[in-house]
Amino acid sequence: MVDDEVLRGRIKSLMPRAKDDLAAMVAFKSVHDAAQFPAAECDGMVDWLLGTFREVGFADVAAYETPDGSKAVCGEIKGPEGASTVLLYFHHDVQPPLDDAAWNTPVWELTEVDGRWYGRGAADCKGNIVTHLTALRALGDHLPVTVKIVGEGSEEQGTGGLEAFVPANADLLRADAILVCDAGNFAVGVPAVTSTLRGLANVVVSVDTMAGPMHSGMFGGAAPDALAALVHMLATLRDEQGNTTINGLDTTQTWPGADYPPDQFREDAGVLNGVRLLGDARVADMVWARPAVTVLGIDCPPVVGSSAAIQPHARARINLRVPPGMNAKQAQEALIRHLEQAAPWGAKVSVEREADGEPFSGSTSGPAFDTLTKAMQDAYGRQALIEGQGGSIPLCNVFQETFPEAEIMLIGVEEPRCLIHAPNESVDPSEIERMALVESLFLKNYAGNRG
Repeated sequence: MVDDEVLRGRIKSLMPRAKDDLAAMVAFKSVHDAAQFPAAECDGMVDWLLGTFREVGFADVAAYETPDGSKAVCGEIKGPEGASTVLLYFHHDVQPPLDDAAWNTPVWELTEVDGRWYGRGAADCKGNIVTHLTALRALGDHLPVTVKIVGEGSEEQGTGGLEAFVPANADLLRADAILVCDAGNFAVGVPAVTSTLRGLANVVVSVDTMAGPMHSGMFGGAAPDALAALVHMLATLRDEQGNTTINGLDTTQTWPGADYPPDQFREDAGVLNGVRLLGDARVADMVWARPAVTVLGIDCPPVVGSSAAIQPHARARINLRVPPGMNAKQAQEALIRHLEQAAPWGAKVSVEREADGEPFSGSTSGPAFDTLTKAMQDAYGRQALIEGQGGSIPLCNVFQETFPEAEIMLIGVEEPRCLIHAPNESVDPSEIERMALVESLFLKNYAGNRG
């Protein structure tokens, strides 16, 4: 078996190759949306993955088309007879660049600035693919476990291709431990396991009060303003401290894991000086343990071009994040009832249900969890934190339902400074190096710890 310090040295020596691998992947504009980028970009990314994973030992790696037209990259390296199986997840599609002019470096060219590597997908999630490749290269032929991979091709579009593929191909992906590598550490150099994800429940609420717009001078004061009615309704979703206040939803839960210092949160979220954080609880409670409502958009006349008219119609799209322990569909129903009851002046309200997804709670005990946190301790020289994540990954629930005996843990290189989904996405190469060591130590030691 490879010595830990030998592994550490191998991974360090592999970092130039890791950078080359990441540069090759970032160059593919692998946005799974043919209206934005040619499908050939995603196909090229898949072909690169097939060739590269074959090179590290996945002789049977292949691309499988999923129901939404994306391609899942799956393969296996068999370990010794009767060995435990580890499934490594990643996604190979990326977010669109959004505002090209807001980027300080070329979007599709890996560029080093002040020690960080910039480019779309550098962290989310191609940085995690590089972590897998580097860990596997460091271990070489010394794999005491069976290793499987599954690479999703449409995660950022949320069209559910892999979510349908997994149950239909359970034997292809079945494993004792699943590392969902699309998360990140608490900060650079501070290892963390993400143990929970919030679910979501979206609605679009429409308000109607009059047959058409009316002159605000002639009718203002008595005519019911639909936009004012909507603003009133939305204002009832939070109290003066910013706590979410949806009738029927518990907003008292507390987070049992790592704390999230307010100063760090302000920096991570880019909160302006003098602006207060929301809520009357700890940051960790507010972002990981409690429901949170956000108004995503409002349909109303824009300022430029607006006229002196009372609005007869307005609508808003609302996102409700649902914490573990709360049912997403029931939360969505509570939100709908709250909006209907909050409508003033007898305004006519209709609500359209959009997406909903259940929250997720991963493994926080067991041989795989213990092996992973020990690997983090050894690689980083400090204890791993247990954190939550406010976002939603529906695939995690699919994994849990399909493989109920598997330990599922979320890790990765996507710490807050990465700015995933935003312009100027980047990754700290030291996170790739240390997380590759974490993964190699985990793969090396899991079989023995599982007994």
